[in-house]
Amino acid sequence: MSTVRTRFAPSPSGSLHVGNARTAVLNWLFARHHGGAFILRVEDTDRERTVPGAEAAILEDLRWLGLEWDEGPGVEGPDEEGPYAPYRQSERGPIYREHADRLLEAGLAYPCFCTPEELEQKRLAAIARGEPARYDGACLRLTRAEIARYEREGRRPAIRFRTPVEGEVVIHDAVRGVVQVASAEIGDFIILRSDGVATYNFAVVVDDALMRITHVIRGVGHLSNTPRQAVLFDALGFERPIFAHTPTVLGPDRQKLSKRHGAKPLADYRREGYHPDALVNYLSLLGWSSPSGEEFLTRDRLINEISLDRIGAADVVFDPVKLRWLSSKHIERLPLSELAAAVDPFIDRERFPLAEDVVPVAVEAVRTHLSCYSEINDLLDPFVPTLDDEAKARRDALRGDAAAQAVLGEVYGRFSALQAWDEEAIADALREAGHAIGVRGRALYAPIRAALTGREHGPPLTAVAYVLGRAEVLRLLEGVIEPERGV
Repeated sequence: MSTVRTRFAPSPSGSLHVGNARTAVLNWLFARHHGGAFILRVEDTDRERTVPGAEAAILEDLRWLGLEWDEGPGVEGPDEEGPYAPYRQSERGPIYREHADRLLEAGLAYPCFCTPEELEQKRLAAIARGEPARYDGACLRLTRAEIARYEREGRRPAIRFRTPVEGEVVIHDAVRGVVQVASAEIGDFIILRSDGVATYNFAVVVDDALMRITHVIRGVGHLSNTPRQAVLFDALGFERPIFAHTPTVLGPDRQKLSKRHGAKPLADYRREGYHPDALVNYLSLLGWSSPSGEEFLTRDRLINEISLDRIGAADVVFDPVKLRWLSSKHIERLPLSELAAAVDPFIDRERFPLAEDVVPVAVEAVRTHLSCYSEINDLLDPFVPTLDDEAKARRDALRGDAAAQAVLGEVYGRFSALQAWDEEAIADALREAGHAIGVRGRALYAPIRAALTGREHGPPLTAVAYVLGRAEVLRLLEGVIEPERGV
């Protein structure tokens, strides 16, 4: 096999969403598995649909996912963006014109002077007759005199490809097997519009051929385009790439997931603080499966195990619950320093004015409850107690509880005498206090937790006490120890 070269070719018509991000992930993984190249190409010939700023946002999303590309916009190197630049279709017009002229000279394409209005009338008439709405080949039969007349009228022709009318177009798809379409069903289609802009099917063939793309991995929605592209590859004398059409992604309601129906922009997941490896992990599973049957897979394992023969053809359902679970698993395995740095921008500093040196301890104490970084603000309350009525009632109840008072008094004394204030010293003091008064387990820890946080459950007490700090812990204990016991 020649060097594997895959591509991701988004249209800058809006945000990157999970459907097209899945395509990017599979192409990137496959290229990395084979030690090949992953190319980013921007398909921006549809000027009406191009959204300002969309390209920059797509590049940002890809970088957040860790899908660095080897060629394309934003790549710096001796060949600038890469050896086949430019990588924006809007900048490749002369290249498309050159290849259209090749087809014209070979008699494999012809000028079409039909106006949009005429084509629409023909389409409606064909439908009324119960026939397929294919072009009738009228301009293929034009005489030189008719062509000259249209040119004098100022009509600018589009260029149509002359599709063979005999035989079948056979596609060997790595996912779906052999796909056959009768050539006559394709019809003569436009490759250059009258304004000189290449159509999608023509531009993509020229680009894939010239950029030496070996594998075209994309959603099954593109399968209907593939016969047209196949005949263009053949007519231009280019070797066809290997096609692999991945299954449709459905929403939880089993409707096709799309920008207009249920597909969240990838930027939303970034803003919510999902682990990017979780997105790469989960998106790879939308149609593909590991030989091990496992679902939690690191990036290295995905690269090692990815293969086209394990991509299924059946529709797949996007499961936000599973994505959330995978994010929690990837967060769980992060080194503490990385996790604390990732969580830090999400912390509401007005609500939780924690000192920087105690943030890692607080994060470590709650990390098993995090499925995305933004959830940190739902978990930090015990470290900055703001007591509601229920919490105040729980603290007040300690004053009339003799057993609780004994624990609180002993712990207060031990904490006051500590030379160092760290989790190990705090844990030792708690154990010594329990041993001194003959209590352990819930009888020891419940009164302290209630005093410090007003809660029955929460993060480890040693972490809570350390983050609160000695002065705050002693103040909170003083607030519930009965005056006659002294502090």
